[in-house]
Amino acid sequence: MSELTLKGLVLPAGLVALWAAASAGGALNGPMAVSPLDVLRVPFSDPDGRQIWAGLGASLLRLVAGGLIGGAAGLALGLGLGLIRPLGAALSPTINAFRQVALFAWIPLLTLWFGSSESAKIVFIALATFFPMVFATEQGVRNVPRNLCEVVAVLNLSRRRQITALYLPAALPSIATGVQIAALSSWIGTVGAEYAIGNGRGLGSYIANARDQFRMDITLVGVLALAGVGVLLHAGSTQLIDHFNKGA
Repeated sequence: MSELTLKGLVLPAGLVALWAAASAGGALNGPMAVSPLDVLRVPFSDPDGRQIWAGLGASLLRLVAGGLIGGAAGLALGLGLGLIRPLGAALSPTINAFRQVALFAWIPLLTLWFGSSESAKIVFIALATFFPMVFATEQGVRNVPRNLCEVVAVLNLSRRRQITALYLPAALPSIATGVQIAALSSWIGTVGAEYAIGNGRGLGSYIANARDQFRMDITLVGVLALAGVGVLLHAGSTQLIDHFNKGA
């Protein structure tokens, strides 16, 4: 995290300084030319810009709702595919085929099934979370050392006890990696669904409205908020992976 804070900020800080110098020197002009100070003021002083806070809150709520649904479904199915080999042999090829469909190609289908509703966005976010989770969990369970599987078989533990005492703890590093990928995928899915489907508050709708109004300052605020949440999700999931790797 310290490396992210110190070294990772050098390039953005340099670009902002260059942008401010070009703006102050008159090198940037025209209706789309805004200064860093203009962008900083927008979320607090501009009536349209202040909508960022409500939009960001709505996006985070959707991220949590869709992420929990997709994550729980992916975890449960991944466990089933990893533990029950015939089930994995029967379902994995079909799930893998669905995974090859580009994420945003699901939007036309979802809007046909659910309309431009909140349900369509939540299902889309759940899909973005589901696929990384199911494959990471399946892979983690299948990589459990065979000698440990033989020990729990000899002890005649119940299936529930086998999962809680062996398979889930042993698969946690792989699951944590899946959580990291799923978190970023679901965040991209959240903003993408709001941008493409519209209809309601959200960061994606905020950026789309700013584009329609030719407001470069508001658009940049939305893009920066999108990137900021993505960086926080990545940093948090990296800490999670480090924690489980140390405990493994």
